[in-house]
Amino acid sequence: MYKRSLSLGLVSGVLSGLASAIYQHFYHAALGADFSTIVTVSAIIIASVISCTIAALGYVWFSKWFKANANRVFNLAFVAFSLITLISPFAFKLPLTAQSPELFPGMTIPMHLFPALAWLTLHPFFFKDGQPPVAAKK
Repeated sequence: MYKRSLSLGLVSGVLSGLASAIYQHFYHAALGADFSTIVTVSAIIIASVISCTIAALGYVWFSKWFKANANRVFNLAFVAFSLITLISPFAFKLPLTAQSPELFPGMTIPMHLFPALAWLTLHPFFFKDGQPPVAAKK
């Protein structure tokens, strides 16, 4: 259970980080807003991996506390937390030299949703559908 959850966290973190980096590239190409000095590709990938690794540890904890309902409760909590973090791009103070600061939230907000999206997409590949997470221990 713990190894599968951690593997899911690492894989979904790397994939969401890569998706965010690709999104940043296309955002820059489409709108010309370059925030690559403020939000580096390595920082994006590291943040995604850390968030999904923490989610993996949380998933193990939820599976011990909520047993058969762990998937439902964890998914709701993960998505709710992802939505709450959408506030941070608006609170982030950009340097005065940043061009088009009004475009910064448009670039970073989708990136906050990619870890949860990757987790929810990859979860069935690591855990069987309908199987309680605790039963996956064997």
